[in-house]
Amino acid sequence: MKILLIGSGGREHALAWHLKKNPQVKLISAPGSPALAALGETVQIAPDNISALTILARQRKPDLTVIGPEVPLVLGLTDLLRSEGFLVFGPSGRAAQIEGSKVFAKDFMVRHNLPTASYAVFYDFEEAKQYLEAASYPLVLKADGLAQGKGVIICGKLEAALKAICTLSGLGAGKRMLVEEYLAGEESSFFVITDGKTVLPLPSAQDHKTIYDNDCGPNTGGMGAYCPAPLISPHLKNTIMETIIKPAVTGLATEGTPFSGLLYAGLMVTLNGPKLLEFNARFGDPETQALMPLLKSDLAEVFLATAEGRLEDIKLEWSDQSAATVVMSAEGYPGAYRKGDLITGIDKARERPNVEVFEAGVEYRQEGRSLNRYTNGGRVLAVTGLGDNLQKAVDTAYEAVSDIKWAGAHYRRDIGSKALHQNLLYSP
Repeated sequence: MKILLIGSGGREHALAWHLKKNPQVKLISAPGSPALAALGETVQIAPDNISALTILARQRKPDLTVIGPEVPLVLGLTDLLRSEGFLVFGPSGRAAQIEGSKVFAKDFMVRHNLPTASYAVFYDFEEAKQYLEAASYPLVLKADGLAQGKGVIICGKLEAALKAICTLSGLGAGKRMLVEEYLAGEESSFFVITDGKTVLPLPSAQDHKTIYDNDCGPNTGGMGAYCPAPLISPHLKNTIMETIIKPAVTGLATEGTPFSGLLYAGLMVTLNGPKLLEFNARFGDPETQALMPLLKSDLAEVFLATAEGRLEDIKLEWSDQSAATVVMSAEGYPGAYRKGDLITGIDKARERPNVEVFEAGVEYRQEGRSLNRYTNGGRVLAVTGLGDNLQKAVDTAYEAVSDIKWAGAHYRRDIGSKALHQNLLYSP
């Protein structure tokens, strides 16, 4: 099976790593990365260059295209490829607006009675300022468009909200903004694979968004994750499926935008039950790096069945272990960050049992007889540990992290601590 994988990050490395468990898979990645080059061919085409990617598909004729990042989905790459007869794992451009526009998503949630926070939409920043001056706090401000995980700011007072307006306007994520009710509770990520008819839930996970321990500092693309999240009990899982996921999939279909691919619901579990914060139209990063080592099924067959509309034939099988992923980032991230620092210890970490190291912002350089790795991105590595329980998984991940060094390396030291020490807010 020839698979064209779009993307270059740690998420794509994790997907490729699992796809290659099937010895029949021949992998082509665009633009790929040094780590992906070790798993197959790479072609230097940017994910947002959807016309060039379509030409590549014509040339290589993949049996399946898997789209990792959100940008090509929102731009309509799936539509272009499907119009030429190619099978694609990933939603159409219209369906991907569930992530591409927070205004679209919130309006959709209200139309289909999905539990979510109250909100107001502003097209004019002066109008937003007037609203904020009269508002009660805390509040949440969101940019309308894609912002690489940095378009959500929690504001405890007016001064912070006015500053947030300036920050969001500088992200290039659209001129509209939302002001939302602040929801107190515990966040969780809930993933399903769907072909628009059948819906298969994946194990729940919890991301760690902020750069520093104890959920302090600015938002990032994600600094770690663990899976499964004990917060999501079997009863709560059923509630989420019946009140959020199934109505969303049905609603998208009835509106003429059937969703096929990976649907990701960002949730806040409150004392009044689960509330929907956002939808994403693709696998999460770094949750994918925690999910993939637990999947026992053939990922290539799962993706192909989804693209062909026969997901009802698939039963997902999962390990009963736990996984914990620690993201190691470059100094300065999520702001301006350093590049070009020598990384040591990745191979040593990979020699540990129950450890996988997924590469994202890494550059390879041949120096004499040595092939050395250097930092080349904000989030550089995702180190995943497995264990019979979450504590063992966390311990394994951090032991592997201790092997890896570079100047200015940063990582959170509390991944998984909420699950290990929390009193659950939601009682089944």
